[in-house]
Amino acid sequence: MCATKINRNEKPEPPAPTQGSLKEDILHHICYTLGNDPERPSKYKVFMGLAYSVRDRLIERWIKTQRALYDTLAKRVYFLSLEFLPGRFLKNYLISLRMEEEARQTLAEMGFDLDELEEEEWDAGLGNGGLGRLASCYMDSIACCDLPGYGYGIHYDYGIFHQVIDDGYQREQADNWIRNGNPWDIKRRNYLVPVRFNGRTETYRDDFGRLRTRWADADVVMAMACDILVPGYGDDYVTNMRLWAAQSSREFNLETFNQGDYIGAVESKVISENISKVLYPSDEGIFGKELRLKQQYFFVAATLNDILRRYRKMQRAFADLPNFVAIQLNDTHPAIAIPELMRLLLDEEGLGWDAAWAICEKTFAYTNHTILPEALETWPVELMGRLLPRHMQIIYEINHRFLEAVRSRHPDDPGLAERVSLFAEGETKHVRMAHLAIVGSHTVNGVAALHGEIIKHHLFKDFHHLYPHRIQHVTNGITPRRWLKQSNPALADLITSAIGPDWIVDLSQIKKLEPFADDAAFCQQWVATKQDNKKRLARYILRKIGLGVDPDTLFDVQVKRIHEYKRQLLNVLHVITLYNRITDSPDKQVIPRTVIFAGKAAPAYHQAKLIIKLINSVSSAVNSDPQVRGRLRVLFLPNYCVSQAEKVIPAADLSEQISTAGMEASGTGNMKMSLNGALTIGTLDGANVEIMEAVGNKNIFIFGLSSEEVADKRRKGYDPNHHYRNDQELKRAIDMIAAGHFSPQQPGLFAPIVHSLREQGDFYMLLADYRPYVTAQDAVNRLFADQEQWTRRSILNTARMGHFSSDRSVMEYARKIWHVQPLA
Repeated sequence: MCATKINRNEKPEPPAPTQGSLKEDILHHICYTLGNDPERPSKYKVFMGLAYSVRDRLIERWIKTQRALYDTLAKRVYFLSLEFLPGRFLKNYLISLRMEEEARQTLAEMGFDLDELEEEEWDAGLGNGGLGRLASCYMDSIACCDLPGYGYGIHYDYGIFHQVIDDGYQREQADNWIRNGNPWDIKRRNYLVPVRFNGRTETYRDDFGRLRTRWADADVVMAMACDILVPGYGDDYVTNMRLWAAQSSREFNLETFNQGDYIGAVESKVISENISKVLYPSDEGIFGKELRLKQQYFFVAATLNDILRRYRKMQRAFADLPNFVAIQLNDTHPAIAIPELMRLLLDEEGLGWDAAWAICEKTFAYTNHTILPEALETWPVELMGRLLPRHMQIIYEINHRFLEAVRSRHPDDPGLAERVSLFAEGETKHVRMAHLAIVGSHTVNGVAALHGEIIKHHLFKDFHHLYPHRIQHVTNGITPRRWLKQSNPALADLITSAIGPDWIVDLSQIKKLEPFADDAAFCQQWVATKQDNKKRLARYILRKIGLGVDPDTLFDVQVKRIHEYKRQLLNVLHVITLYNRITDSPDKQVIPRTVIFAGKAAPAYHQAKLIIKLINSVSSAVNSDPQVRGRLRVLFLPNYCVSQAEKVIPAADLSEQISTAGMEASGTGNMKMSLNGALTIGTLDGANVEIMEAVGNKNIFIFGLSSEEVADKRRKGYDPNHHYRNDQELKRAIDMIAAGHFSPQQPGLFAPIVHSLREQGDFYMLLADYRPYVTAQDAVNRLFADQEQWTRRSILNTARMGHFSSDRSVMEYARKIWHVQPLA
């Protein structure tokens, strides 16, 4: 799929770093970059030496790629995302450069092990969950497919938080991921972009007598470019993410310092640099809201400055900008880019409104990632008007012209203008950023087929009526380089031994694996590989939380952000049911099961944090009960991150994808686990629908209400207590939680959870789906007892995941939305 390669032989080679053998380069960097004695290097110093040696090779290829891009005058893609979640870089770079074996041998000669050395690297704290991980998969695929594209975001000093579990509760600690330095950063300290906030607007007449507007008396923060390289696989193509770090325009006020105000002397610097300090600061208070809006505008303003700087080198009219620039807004966070580009075109370049707006509409595209109200951002008009006064004027004008057109075209629907307005009226007037993104983009896409239909016919149905061809979908994907070749090397090698290596860059080739599902010898190897991965995870669990688990049990895995709609609580209800069945009939044969949870709850999301506490309380009760020993084990792994996922996902037997139907936009954890041979238990939600169509009904466990049935129940009135009263296993599980069985020292601890299920309407319909879920889990047990059939279906899951490659996704974007071609 991504086999196109670029020719870079027309230019002289860039100056190569002084490269000898890899060992020589490592020792060179330990001595001359780190300033340490290479005779007795520590594990960390060897890691850093190797990292700098790898970076040297990447930089050489990056320079070649940039030259090729400028030579071809190719249209470029700019992927704007407030978060990226790349994980660790070292192994990914070695695999992309085809250097892994060379590195292993070199390190072995030096007395070190590559896998142990990898643990010296912290996960990059640049993202949080699925949104950031998808962005990183897309950057990997942009590079692998030789597409002329870049990622843009923020270089955070601290990740969202480091999660620890204390007495069963989530506690947040600072994620200081760069405290030991980051060898992958290329800091462009001489390239600083001024970004303005506050101030006022004023009108004036230019040299031609035209009435113009300018932004005056603003505060200035400097944005410093930090590049992190993103290589393709096995060729010379290397692009980059450009992440912006905030720098004060005034480092130090000497006059204030000399007056004895030592804190005040650096106050401006501290306040300015808070902008890139931490990912997703709490927005419960006004200061948190202000900081979040500042973050969004900060990286957007710096990015558009960079894009236009690059475009001006072409010496073309701005009317041609959409022919050379495609800007993808990854969710609503970068939507302020639309009025920012308008400001630049109007105020800096002197274009008229109609010409500037036509350029904007043809340049931007917007990806919607959620239907959850809290994720459809709105900003108080007062806040935006104070921080970004010129942008507020522009948004008002966009809305005025837009609503005039709406009223003119649809006079028979007087309420339409209010529904689609860029402003939500009320006690506090807000700007609707999703509406701004839709109006200012030529294409809006959902991230799965079902999600696309939901946003067309429910979430944004009025906009679909206004723009019947604007909303479409591109189903998400994952990179097979990270999520199979790197995270599961034994399985990747087994697959390659059977069908060859082409699947690494063209995942559709993995369908060739299907006949091997009936090959007894191959199936035996498949089982052995899965067992080795489960043993590896068991060792990790023991080291991480001190709990022993049996690799021969069914590994039942739910690892994802903790949210009520993702329904970790439904999984807990099933665990309690299993616990009760075992204790009621201790002599009955059961399929031994290890239930693994992991994920972070937002610091201010108290119900989600209480669910984490419940998981840990149930775990404590189950794991300490001798009646269930060897039959049921429950655990919560703290601080879920990419490097942890790379250990958990290859070991999963069962993948829990049990969100309320119609609530999950797509999901990519479902794809990762299926690609690694796990069977899915899930609802008809997000990409589960397409996974079911791909792998076949017999190879997935689908249960529960459909999105239409969920909506129908809400319309007609849903009574969760009907299910509570008429299902004795469900009633018993809920009553145990309510009575304090799992919190004997605080019997009412979990009352809010019970209250949400029984008194507050069970919005996410756990009780309605409980019995179908338990029935599906019973079917899981029966199939797992037949290991021959389970293995066959595991292989078929992997073999039928070709559609879910991020290479396919980005090439769809390239054809349908960006209109760009791979470099030839």
